Amino acid sequence: MDPQEWTVVARNLPEHARNAIHTDAGAQAAGFPRALVAGVTTYAYLTHPVVAAWGLDWLQRGGGEVRFRSPVFEHDRVDCTPRVDGEAITVEALVSADRQPRVTFRTVRDAGPPPDLRDGEPLRDRHIRLEGEWGSDYGVRAGDDLDLYATEGLVHPAVWPALANHVVHTDVARGSWIHTRSVIRHHAIARPSGVAEVTARIVSRISSGAGERAILDVRIVVDGTVVATLEHEAIVALA
Repeated sequence: MDPQEWTVVARNLPEHARNAIHTDAGAQAAGFPRALVAGVTTYAYLTHPVVAAWGLDWLQRGGGEVRFRSPVFEHDRVDCTPRVDGEAITVEALVSADRQPRVTFRTVRDAGPPPDLRDGEPLRDRHIRLEGEWGSDYGVRAGDDLDLYATEGLVHPAVWPALANHVVHTDVARGSWIHTRSVIRHHAIARPSGVAEVTARIVSRISSGAGERAILDVRIVVDGTVVATLEHEAIVALA
């Protein structure tokens, strides 16, 4: 099945207010006009055309790289516009204000075996039950209306970068922070109510005019099976 364009009005979930950049006041303090929509929510939107086209096959072994080029703001109308590039699907988030890609997600159908975590600064391991904000309804709460996750009893793929964001927020960021890029690889599906063991390392810290960036390797294991690995990048201290 060829991927189809899909449109949604962007929204923040209540839990995203933990990072002040996702509130009007916090965004304005950082120089933005209104609340930035969480990158992981925009990612959830961009997975919609991919999962509609490739289904369980992509959720079990696919992946891709998502790059956040400029913010999507709360209440923006977002057109998730796919194009087929050979064996890949690239999906762009276009906003009616300028029709320029705010976010680009280039997918692969087979992400390969789980890579080893690279050397770096280890962060504390954590065990998180896949329910509530980490469960199968992440997408529908954010506005993704695909019913596959509820009917098949699956955790939404946006939960994996959401767990990586949780690591950044609790162990790395200093104040407001911004998710900028992720390489996400799926290795198995996961069911709600399982327990995710999240292991992470900071493999690089980079200072720039925008602030300090951190790059993390993240591995997520559910009930003894590696379900996802990520290279996750964020501006963890705003200049």
